[in-house]
Amino acid sequence: MLIWLKHLDRVIRGEAIRPSALRSGDLEQPVGGLAVIGILLGALYGLCMGVFGLFQHSHTALLQMISTIVKVPVLFFMTLAVTFPSLYVFNALVGSRLSMLSVLRVLVISLAVMLTVLASLGPIVAFFSASTTSYPFMLLLNVLVFTIAGLLGLRYMRVTLQRLTAAVAMPVVPPLPTEFPATDQFADAVDPMATVESVRPAGPVGPLQPTVQLRQNRDVQRVFQIWMVVFGLVGGQMAWVLRPFLGNPAIHFAWLRGRESNFFEGVLQALHRLFS
Repeated sequence: MLIWLKHLDRVIRGEAIRPSALRSGDLEQPVGGLAVIGILLGALYGLCMGVFGLFQHSHTALLQMISTIVKVPVLFFMTLAVTFPSLYVFNALVGSRLSMLSVLRVLVISLAVMLTVLASLGPIVAFFSASTTSYPFMLLLNVLVFTIAGLLGLRYMRVTLQRLTAAVAMPVVPPLPTEFPATDQFADAVDPMATVESVRPAGPVGPLQPTVQLRQNRDVQRVFQIWMVVFGLVGGQMAWVLRPFLGNPAIHFAWLRGRESNFFEGVLQALHRLFS
């Protein structure tokens, strides 16, 4: 597990997505290990959320804590399962040549980043859980924390996809000859630069022509912004389906609530109760 933590440290420091590390056109990170670390970090945040029930002296606080510890990782990986096909199709539509496995690897690593941010904010949630009795406030605080973690993880994913797309699109430029062997008695009179130009590929030398690369980057950004909205909608509604996470002291404990309303109406109702 120590090696997995070292890989996670490389990921959150940005070392894993430096252009020099992406020359192969793929993320060379142990996705399985990062997924396990992500599950543990999500469970850690669920533990911090469960502190609220303990300080409300609820007789079902322990059950609610166990439920939340399980549900937080499930929330993220179920959202991954639902949104992964759309991410792959969206990338294909903008001309990306990333394989399905590469896109899945990017998504799993980005979820690990989200869960790392989430776990790092867990002590703050536990502190407020111990210092307030307002259920609407705690509900909205957790929505804010999940939003921050999601945005930072999606930003990481956007940068990674852009760099990977550029790395995969990079053509192989043949090396220039360093010597020009004589072919006849007049070889010494041949202009060496003429020989260099004869072996250069037509057009500008580089990964992509600047205008083409710029256009592709804009397309990737535009399509990814649309997908971010999709990811947010799915993640929010998935959290609503898996509720309760925090556990309302005024309502009996249940592993899952009935199917009613939606995530956004629930947030608006919490805002109304907080300020009324």
